[in-house]
Parts: sequence; C-alpha cells; structure tokens
Amino acid sequence: MTTDVSKEKVDIAALQAGEPQAFARFVDQYSTPVYRLALKMLGNPQDAEDVLQNTFLKVFENIRNFEGRASLSTWVYRIASNEALMLLRKRKHHPAVDTDFEQMDDSSESFHPHLFVDWCCLPEDTLLNAEMRVYLDKAIQKLPEKLRIVFVLRDIEGLSIKETSQVLDISESAVKTRLLRARMKLRETLSVYYRPYLDSRLL
Repeated sequence: MTTDVSKEKVDIAALQAGEPQAFARFVDQYSTPVYRLALKMLGNPQDAEDVLQNTFLKVFENIRNFEGRASLSTWVYRIASNEALMLLRKRKHHPAVDTDFEQMDDSSESFHPHLFVDWCCLPEDTLLNAEMRVYLDKAIQKLPEKLRIVFVLRDIEGLSIKETSQVLDISESAVKTRLLRARMKLRETLSVYYRPYLDSRLL
C-alpha cells in the first residue's frame, strides 16, 4: 500500500512559525495515516483517536525543535508508533501475543513456520471478502508488538525498509527479519482460515 505521506506537502518553516494554514494542511495530510497505524496496532477506534490526538499534540509542542535530520513523515510516524506502543503496553488486558516470537532474536534462521496452505488457486472473491479482512485484522492484532509495528509500517503504510528502520531506530537487517517473520506468521495463521475452502475444492 502506498502511504499518503510519501511526498512532503507541508511547509515546515510555516509550521514552525505557527501559521494556522500550515497546521491545517498538516492535520489534513497526516490524520488518516496516523489513525490507520494506531487502529491496526491497537484494534480499538477510541484508542486510535487517543494516539492521533497525542501524536498531534507532541508534534505541535516540539515542531520548533525539528531539525530535519529525517523527513517530517518519518518523525511523525516515530511519534505515532511510540504513542501506540506505549498505550498497548499500558493495557492490562490486551490481546495475547506469541511470546515465543518475542523471545526470538533478529536472526531469520530462528523461525520455522508450522503450517502453510497454498491459496494461489482460490478465487479472488474468497481472498478479498469482508470476513477474511476481519480475520486478517485479528491476525495482525495477535502479532507480537515488534513484528506488528514493522508489518504495519512497511506493508500497510508503505514505508520503505530504510524509512521503517529510521522510524523504529533499528537496523535495516532487523526490519527485514521482523518483516519476514510477521509475513510468515500471518501466512501461517491465514492458512488455518483458508484450509476449509481448499479442502472443499478437493471433495
């Protein structure tokens, strides 16, 4: 998915000067991607709204200190990601995560999927139906935090490997490894969903 903020449209100097029109353009440009990231991470609209508001507040409070070492979008995603992760970790009853994945290092050799189903021959309406999208969202929610945030930034928001590494302050190799694990874990989870469809086609 291509991110909405792949091209800088906000006049940073005007934003730092406190010009209302610049802030309006900023809010218009970043509301959707920040809310989407938070919703995919937290799975709760109210929590996503809280992350959106807190992200904008921190941007407005700190914009004068923004030095442009990274792009504005990278800086905003970093704030939003941190806000989402902090809220996620404060939850007393957030969805269970796969602790085995959390304990793994960033070596790609340490993960071996247990189940894969080849769904290449499934009809498109099965692959893209509303039920499947709900199931996919739930599967994303069950990913460990460090895999989930990489998957959301890279595969949903469309950030590059380099941009994702800058947002999360981790190496590009760590991004690649975590992304691979996230994709394989989701594929394994979705294999459970698709298997009945494939089995029925073989009857």
